[in-house]
Amino acid sequence: GDKAFAQFLTDEIKEEKKIQKHKTLPKVSGGWELEVHGTEAKLVRKIAGEKITVTFNINNSIPPSAEEDTQEQQKPDEQEPELTSTPNFVVEVIKDDTKQTLVLDCHFPEDEIGHEGEEESDIFTIQEVSFQPTGETNWKETNYTLNTDSLDWALYDHLMDFLADRGVDNTFADELIELSTALEHQEYIKFLEDLKTFVKCQ
Repeated sequence: GDKAFAQFLTDEIKEEKKIQKHKTLPKVSGGWELEVHGTEAKLVRKIAGEKITVTFNINNSIPPSAEEDTQEQQKPDEQEPELTSTPNFVVEVIKDDTKQTLVLDCHFPEDEIGHEGEEESDIFTIQEVSFQPTGETNWKETNYTLNTDSLDWALYDHLMDFLADRGVDNTFADELIELSTALEHQEYIKFLEDLKTFVKCQ
């Protein structure tokens, strides 16, 4: 059984490498610096008096529905549909002269992806906003967190503009999806390779 499993993995790795779009991770335009730790990625950008960081994790970032629909109708020689990784991401805005960090939790609504025609709509939404003490790794549950579901739309628009002014806009979000998808695929191939090594180990 293990031999067949290892053989299957070898073929699978070959296939995945064939369809891999990016041999190296794509860059995000606008002067963002990328740090990757396993499945977590962090983009950092400094502008006058401020530091903006965007953090996301590729785990569980591929919407589930895409997989289930295609399994049945797929003809044997058809390419599998391209999987897109749309992770939630956290934007932190740190101003040099305050002790507080503005934290915005953003996500990609599942029904929004792929509607390129509509110029007006944003491809990501802000879910929650809070202030956290700068430099603290553990966020305080006791700090007020604003949920945007019940938010005045004018205030919400200002928050979106606030992000756009700092380079977090639709273009950025598109590039983040591209980066995340490439990172996810890279990690998946690495996982298959580790699994193969593990299965072959006596």
